[in-house]
Amino acid sequence: MPSHPRPAFDIAETGAAPLGDLPEWDLSDLYPAEDGPEITRDLDWLKGECASFAADYEGKLAGLDATALLTCIRRYERLSQVSGRIMSFAGLRYYQSTTDADRAKFMSDMQGAITDMTTPLVFFTLELNRIEDATLDAHFSESADLARYQPWLGRIRAMKPYQLSDELEKFLHDQSVVGAAAWNRLFDETMAGLTFEVGGETLPLEATLNLLTDADRAKREAGARALAAVFQANTPLFARITNTLAKEKEVEDRWRNLPTPQSSRHLSNDVEPEVVEALRTAVTSAYPRLSHRYYALKAKWMGLDTLEVWDRNAPLPDEDTKQIPWDQAKATVLDAYAAFSPKMAEIAQPFFTDGWIDAPVKPGKAPGAFAHPTVTDAHPYVMLNYLGKQRDVMTLAHELGHGVHQVLAADQGELLSSTPLTLAETASVFGEMLTFRKLLDAAPDQKSRKVLLAGKVEDMINTVVRQIAFYDFECRLHAARAKGELTPDQINAIWMEVSHESLGPVFTFMGGYETFWSYIPHFIHSPFYVYAYAFGDGLVNALYAVYEEGDPSFQDKYFEMLRAGGAKHHSDLLAPFGLDASDPAFWDKGINLISSMIDELEGMG
Repeated sequence: MPSHPRPAFDIAETGAAPLGDLPEWDLSDLYPAEDGPEITRDLDWLKGECASFAADYEGKLAGLDATALLTCIRRYERLSQVSGRIMSFAGLRYYQSTTDADRAKFMSDMQGAITDMTTPLVFFTLELNRIEDATLDAHFSESADLARYQPWLGRIRAMKPYQLSDELEKFLHDQSVVGAAAWNRLFDETMAGLTFEVGGETLPLEATLNLLTDADRAKREAGARALAAVFQANTPLFARITNTLAKEKEVEDRWRNLPTPQSSRHLSNDVEPEVVEALRTAVTSAYPRLSHRYYALKAKWMGLDTLEVWDRNAPLPDEDTKQIPWDQAKATVLDAYAAFSPKMAEIAQPFFTDGWIDAPVKPGKAPGAFAHPTVTDAHPYVMLNYLGKQRDVMTLAHELGHGVHQVLAADQGELLSSTPLTLAETASVFGEMLTFRKLLDAAPDQKSRKVLLAGKVEDMINTVVRQIAFYDFECRLHAARAKGELTPDQINAIWMEVSHESLGPVFTFMGGYETFWSYIPHFIHSPFYVYAYAFGDGLVNALYAVYEEGDPSFQDKYFEMLRAGGAKHHSDLLAPFGLDASDPAFWDKGINLISSMIDELEGMG
């Protein structure tokens, strides 16, 4: 459900710190209430319109002329918008309090109802794929309005070689609510309900993960050991969920004749497998000069011969650990956005004033952060778990970047606004970079600059190295699962193998760390999603280099890129900036930027 979540880092501490008045969502822009007449009206309309749509078009798409096909697609788009609004409302309420039984039931009921109602629509994409290329091309020539949907139709037709019979596709559609969706819900509710005993306190997951960034090494260790104890106790369940979802994916992929477990993700991302493989190879081969080198430097700064897992995201000895009030975080990000373009800050402003951000940490609230675009006739919503850390300010900049992107892309309409994951991280990472550069320029002394620079390097390692390591873990896990069910120990072994390779020789690993794969939600919700973060970071590093070169029309080109949403391929969007992600050297630009920052840090001693 969440769109474009923040990478899964080791996060978050509750505490009644003076953070100020933290905003919460006002979901009334979607629906006034879960039991109001508006939802009943939309559900009734949806049920009737789905049936009418099927009666009007099933078995007839190939015979439609350009005008009739355009009308058909616009009706389908409206169906997507209404169902999307209902599920956005149900999902956002649920993520505010995943342990609330009534909210969980409402979301499940809406999911079930909409699945049942939309089953008659399964024929639509299947029949679209049976239309001859020449027929569609003729329609596009005849109708510019229809031709506008060509990128969306192209993404659907990319699945043409892999689609099943109409009957099987309908079965998979109906079965989804008791398949992957049910296992996803079990994972979410189990994670939200976990508690961890630390120093006599009972903490939720987010607060315990946050201890890993505490200045006190004893607290970090206590948090890590508490996490390990609970993860170890629950590993059989998480292994069962992981095995089941991986096997379900393998079965469907096999029936569809998809060549690899990653293929469906690449197709949905509209990115070529060789481009992703070039990224993976570039990053994994750069581990020694990125993460290995940086963490060795960090160990030296901390006066340690080796690092433990609880030191990875520790603040530096000179770091200012005071909490940043919400108003200061807001001003920092908006000022950075405004310095790039007043328009960017203007688009971001309503998030703070109109109930589009949910910031406080609350019991049962989903962990992490995300931006959800909802539907194009409403607006995005941003979820945070704000605790006043420097990283939380960067998370705000990140998610707000998504929000700005989603606002701009909404003009494309429901079917073309959604950006493939590889480009969806562009605005978020760019927003972070703007905020970081503004803070770095304002650093009062060398010590402050070092802390900021090190923090950015750590975030980039988390976004590039860590996420590619996660992708590598998934690739190995799905390959191993294809040969048979994996025991918890086998999954643990894959995790440790990847951890050693990516983090480097300076780390020793406590007993229990082998189970830390179990809390990463991306493995459950969105298999192979994680490479999008590294893709986005590498892309933004290259994009930012063009910006720093002083292209006077950069802002205009940038906003045009965001407005395009999913209406253009990544190659077309990057061409105005003189960039090409299919060039293997492209990824070296981003890697070299991180490496040059580590060079500067080494020079500071």
